[in-house]
Amino acid sequence: MLNEQEIIQMLQKADTREKAFEQVVREYQEPIYWQIRRLVLNHEDADDVLQNTFLKAWSAIDAFRGESKVKTWLFRIAINESLNFLEKKRQHIHLDESENGVASMLQSDSYFDGDETQVMLQQAVGQLPDKQRAVFNMKYYQEMKYEDISQILNTSVGALKASYHHAVKKITAFFDVND
Repeated sequence: MLNEQEIIQMLQKADTREKAFEQVVREYQEPIYWQIRRLVLNHEDADDVLQNTFLKAWSAIDAFRGESKVKTWLFRIAINESLNFLEKKRQHIHLDESENGVASMLQSDSYFDGDETQVMLQQAVGQLPDKQRAVFNMKYYQEMKYEDISQILNTSVGALKASYHHAVKKITAFFDVND
């Protein structure tokens, strides 16, 4: 296993780029998939966005200068791809944003194996604005540091803390109403 600096150096050289990128994909594919999945909810959509994320990363590899961590760079691409996907989906299909719409979408997904509490949590998270949902998912599920999220979303740590706080309040209120 190579360290971050070795990976960056290999990504920047044409003769080692492909090997380094393969390792990057192996290392980050699963956490990035779950970040995307928590935003788009559906397994097939998450797979599509994940594939687009790595295609976009590969096509932009020459522009990667190593000023941020590889993980941060990939998560930024994944979040942007997820948000773009959600925006396009809203333009083409009017999704039922009600509790039953999210619940039925999750329960019809053969890859979802959560219990009723998980469905309720996803309903609550699903009602958050997209960027607030991304912040909540990165902090709660991925346990990322605010500094890393700040680099991914290109926003201040203070704004992220406020966004996370508001998301938690909305989710708590959702559970209070639905108890």
